[in-house]
Amino acid sequence: MDQDKGFIVGKNAIMEALKARRQLNKIFLATGATSGALKDLLALAKAQKVPVKQVERRKLDEMCPDVKHQGIVASVPPMEYTDFHKLVEDSLAITNSPLLVMVDEIEDPHNLGAIIRSVEGLGGQGVIIPKHRAVPLTEGVNKAAAGTLSHVPVARVTNLVQAVDLLKEKGFWIAAADAKAAKLAYEVDLQGPLVLVIGGESKGVGRLLQESCDLIVRLPMEGKINSLNASVAAGILIYEIMRQRQAKK
Repeated sequence: MDQDKGFIVGKNAIMEALKARRQLNKIFLATGATSGALKDLLALAKAQKVPVKQVERRKLDEMCPDVKHQGIVASVPPMEYTDFHKLVEDSLAITNSPLLVMVDEIEDPHNLGAIIRSVEGLGGQGVIIPKHRAVPLTEGVNKAAAGTLSHVPVARVTNLVQAVDLLKEKGFWIAAADAKAAKLAYEVDLQGPLVLVIGGESKGVGRLLQESCDLIVRLPMEGKINSLNASVAAGILIYEIMRQRQAKK
């Protein structure tokens, strides 16, 4: 069951939603579920006046089929995306060197969730996804993001190339990841306002979008398979961007 249909599942994701003071309608807890982490979660829910209802575990299985819910599910209003223009302005207000990550046709919710987790963990300001031919913010994404979706704004746009044009007008440099790029990521200055573009699992960054980018970079590879999972590549590249910025402080 995805977040657009109104559920967050798992202890970590629900705890982070409570910490972020996201609106929760009700928490459903499997009868007999107990742990120290749950006690802290339930105390926070009580403090925020979120109702908690005990139900049989099979009820949670029916609510969220094919998802490991860990005995706890929260019903929530449908996920709201951040307005793209607001995301851009807010990121520039937070820092002189914001980092946004744009994903092009990522279809695996685990990949998108892992990218969001890396953005949050390494200090990025947000994520931009396309409205079409890509996974939306589903519960699978939220689960893979380990609760960080409550802290990372995600904007959804109709046309990534047009979004890039606006970002350039606002002073961002656009760097796409491509395994065939001439330049290695650590050979390029990745400081200042930056958008990192990560391509989909099968096709990479689309041709028109890649042509709109200022920089094309790759990671050094020595194995026989000259490519990485999209979320792994994104995590390494985000780390390199943050490493460069920390080194200059």
